[in-house]
Parts: sequence; C-alpha cells; structure tokens
Amino acid sequence: MSRGDPLQFENPIEDAVSRLRFSPESNNLLVASWDSYLRLYNVESSSLSLELYSQAALLDCCFEDDSTSFSSGSDGFIRRYDLNAGTVDTIGRHDDIATSIVYSYDKGEVISTGLDEKIKFWDTRQRESIVFSTDVSAAVRCITVSGNNLVVCMDASIHIYDLRNLDQASRSCASQVEVPVRCIASVPYSRGYAVGSVDGQVAVDFPDASCSSETKYSFRCHPKCRDGRIDGISVNAIEFSPCGSGTFVTGDNEGYVISWNAKSRRRLFELPRYSNSIASLAYNNTGELLAVASSHTYQTAHEKEEAPQVFIHRL
Repeated sequence: MSRGDPLQFENPIEDAVSRLRFSPESNNLLVASWDSYLRLYNVESSSLSLELYSQAALLDCCFEDDSTSFSSGSDGFIRRYDLNAGTVDTIGRHDDIATSIVYSYDKGEVISTGLDEKIKFWDTRQRESIVFSTDVSAAVRCITVSGNNLVVCMDASIHIYDLRNLDQASRSCASQVEVPVRCIASVPYSRGYAVGSVDGQVAVDFPDASCSSETKYSFRCHPKCRDGRIDGISVNAIEFSPCGSGTFVTGDNEGYVISWNAKSRRRLFELPRYSNSIASLAYNNTGELLAVASSHTYQTAHEKEEAPQVFIHRL
C-alpha cells in the first residue's frame, strides 16, 4: 500500500498546512495554510483551480457548497470566499485568534470559535451576519457539528450544544482521555463523535446511543515505551468515512496514518510513514479518496520544517 499521489503546486505551499476539506458535492479540495493562502485544488483534473491570499495565517476552513467557503484566521477575521468569482470578503471577527470554523447544513449557519473564549454563529443570508454569540469562559480547541449537535472541546472537557437551543450546553463532561484534546470528528449518521488527544489516545463516544453495540471507549493509537513509561504521540487529525461503515482514520505527529473500525474496534490498515507530521486528513463525499497533509504543525521543537505536501490516497 502506497502513501498516495502528491498534489503538484506551481507555487509550493510555504508554511504549515492547517486544514484539508473536500467539497460535499465534488472532488474539489480546500487547503488552508499558515502562509495566508486558501487553495482550491481540483483532484479530478489534478490542477489548482484557485489560490486566494487572506492577509493572515489560516487556521481552519470549511465549505458551504461548491462555490462558497469560509476560513478562520490568526487575525480573528472570518472570511468568505466566492470560489467562482475568486473574491474574498469578511463577514465578522473574533477579539483574538479565530481557531475553528464549521458549517451547519441543518441551520444554514457558519459557526466559529476563538481564543477570545467565544462561539459565534453567522448567517450570511442576513444583512447583519452575526446572529448569536456565547461566552464559554475558556479557549476552544476544536469543534464538530452533526445534525443539531455542536460538540465543543476545551482542554480535556467536552460540551455538547443543541443548535435549536443555545442558551447553555445540553451536556458537559470530562473527556475520556483526561488530557487536552487535539482534534475531533463526528460519526456520520449518528450523534457520536471521536476525539484525539495530545498523548496519542482516541476516545469514541455515542452520547445518545439507543443501540447497545454503540458504546463509549478509548484506546492508544501508536503507543511507544521509553524508560518503562508509555510515551504517546499527539493525534493531530481524525476523520470518519462518510459511507457509514464506522471506518475512521487517525494521523499523528510522527507521520503515521492508521485506519480503524469504530464498531469492531479493530485496526484495518496503516499507510507507509510520511516524512513529516500529519496535520490534517479529509475524505471526499463518497469515501473513495483520502487526502493527507504531511506538514509541520508547530507542536514540538524537533519537527521537520520541510515544504508541506498533500497526498491523495485512493481507497
């Protein structure tokens, strides 16, 4: 099994990749990076469709549809991109670095978080885009949305909000991993989610499970022993296949990508090790393609700061 085919860029990505996102409608791939560019790559034609400068390091991005996307920046701004016209505008901002952004298809709203300890909700169909803001009293590390559930990670705690009633979290609890959460992904066709931690653990949870086979558990992805102690490597990315099979992949800070099955709790396969950390992973809408960002992530002093690369693995 190979590491996949590297995407070719005429102008190389000059700083760390922060996020990969496939379009929900096609094989167009968004690449957000610290060099302030949002790139749109057509995987079908193996060509770069668009490269838009954003004036700040981009920490996250998401699609609304094939023609519209959004990003969160180190300057706090939430930017909207018209991918047909090749234009960028600003819909609002946080008072500090904007860390995460997702699009809720059920609500038709953009949801962003920041180091200003706020979650903000934006509806770009309205003249005043900001529709709601809530103070969560802690910096948000990452978020995911599944139907009407918004799952928010702050250090080692998990907070679930019902998007139909945002006055307060409907459920708050300590994460199973008991250390800061690094990444999160929702389980397709379910209210479940999985998180990856800074010490190499993955925790899977189905908070409203009606099926007895859907349970709550955690495990270590790639444990190593040093001086008789388990030395975990940060799980930087986690992504579920959209096929509903329970398959998900994890990517860690040492360049390993491993596929798992959430139902059987088994390792399915491991890709050959990449030369750099795994910064982000993304499945296309059919689950037939997996995009892998091999890039430094600014987590450790020993990371290789070689040019980031994006690979497409065909499943």
